[in-house]
Amino acid sequence: MTRSITILGATGSIGASTLDLIRRNREQWRVVALTAKCQAGELARLAREFDAELAVVSDEDRLPELREALAGSNVEAAAGREALCEAAARGADITVAAIVGCAGLGPTMKAIEQGGVVALANKEALVSAGDVMTAAVARHGATLLPVDSEHNAIFQCLAGNDPADVSCITLTASGGPLRLWTTGQLARATPEQAVAHPNWDMGAKISVDSATMMNKGLEFIEAHHLFPVGLDRLRIIVHPQSVVHSMVEYRDGSTLAQLGPSDMRVPIASCLAWPGRIDTPCAPLDLAALGELTFFAPDEERFPATKLAREAAQAGGSAPAVLNAANEVAVAAFLSGQIAFTQISAIVAQTLNLDRPHAPTCLDDVLAVDAEARALAAEMLEPA
Repeated sequence: MTRSITILGATGSIGASTLDLIRRNREQWRVVALTAKCQAGELARLAREFDAELAVVSDEDRLPELREALAGSNVEAAAGREALCEAAARGADITVAAIVGCAGLGPTMKAIEQGGVVALANKEALVSAGDVMTAAVARHGATLLPVDSEHNAIFQCLAGNDPADVSCITLTASGGPLRLWTTGQLARATPEQAVAHPNWDMGAKISVDSATMMNKGLEFIEAHHLFPVGLDRLRIIVHPQSVVHSMVEYRDGSTLAQLGPSDMRVPIASCLAWPGRIDTPCAPLDLAALGELTFFAPDEERFPATKLAREAAQAGGSAPAVLNAANEVAVAAFLSGQIAFTQISAIVAQTLNLDRPHAPTCLDDVLAVDAEARALAAEMLEPA
């Protein structure tokens, strides 16, 4: 049976992994729309390869390049924020939401409003607009499948079980490339060092989030919305090997864990095939070769991001959106050499300490909070 799919963020790492799986099962898929931020040439190449109906680049200045690259094909070309939302609203059987940051909020919401299956790889969407988005999922009868390896692992461990029987959900964290660094070393970390993740191949922003542990903090908030068992039943543990992707402990003392290779094609395949399974090209785990799996408590003195995220989740309202927006500004400043690595969490903390507006009740409220928090965080930036 052929299914239709739209990929929001087709040229990123999640998009590339998704298209690799589709490429291996090409006859089973009809590609409705592919989108990208500014890589018009690559987007056009993919749109041609997969016979997409629509290709959208968010940067309107790249539209002429996209049209030229698609000349002679049957692929429709468009650009801009509205076009992204229109692509998401075309009603594919499954939409992979992989646009990084709050830029993905509008398109993801449009996909949810179609009432289909949304494979969510944009954690910022649930962090910034969790209550608004989950309400929309319920209102439109959509199905939200988590793509993040940790949340996908939890989703699999919960299958067939009653959430009321859950004692604890544990998110595992690799600890990133700087896990063993001293505070003094962290202050001198370069962007190149921070993005050199030992286990995962990710974009620069997500890699820095992994290094600060903010990635896990954002996932903590995301898990709170995806699996509403209560904040007091969510935990984070450092697991450097990234083999156990997360665990669920039940009240009878049983703990279920999902293990797999550090390859995003595994959780993506879980979403694409849900509620079934499909083959992937990933090599199976060789536990004997791994030898041992280790676990450590997070060090929130050196890496305070998880504490900030937990406090934002407890505060609720607009706090998670402020946390996410301030972090995006601070990470961008670090990557550009404007601030030191250790200033990322400091700027987030300072922004959270300022007065915040009331809890957002709609997407426009979320975007307003996001814009205000970005402006406040930008005012705090100082040269490293």
